[in-house]
Amino acid sequence: MQRVLVIGPCGAGKSTLATILADRLKLPLFHMDQLNWNPGWIESSKDEITSKLHDIVATDRWLIDGTYDGTLGPRLDRADTVIYLDFPISLCVRRLLKRIWTYRGRSRPDMTEGCPERFDIAFLFYLIRWNSGPRIRTEARLKGHEDKMIRLRNPDELQRWMDSLPAVA
Repeated sequence: MQRVLVIGPCGAGKSTLATILADRLKLPLFHMDQLNWNPGWIESSKDEITSKLHDIVATDRWLIDGTYDGTLGPRLDRADTVIYLDFPISLCVRRLLKRIWTYRGRSRPDMTEGCPERFDIAFLFYLIRWNSGPRIRTEARLKGHEDKMIRLRNPDELQRWMDSLPAVA
């Protein structure tokens, strides 16, 4: 695992897993939220984020966390491993609400400084509708990349997979 993507719905634990894995595998870590958002919740342009990602994926070693469907193609093409946290949406909603409460009014570690955590009803509805929209688009993009995908359907499967990884010196 030298070029790794961690994808899945909001609240699945992508950033937490990515942080642990990047440390364990000694890979440079990039959070899509940090690449996309500028202070004050100002979104990067498509050209800006594409340029940032081009430079990252051109290197030999990286771990990128975040689904961001519009930029998934080039990342998938270069990744040697895709970890898909395909967790139940009810769990993801609970985790998202906990995250909002925990970090309310301040930026979380995987987000750009100056983007304080806040409740966003549209974002919550996006997550609630994950299975009927974003999931379908994401899985369509994954077609042809099944050979490098590790699909984990719940936290217990994730823990068993993590426990099975060999130690890295």
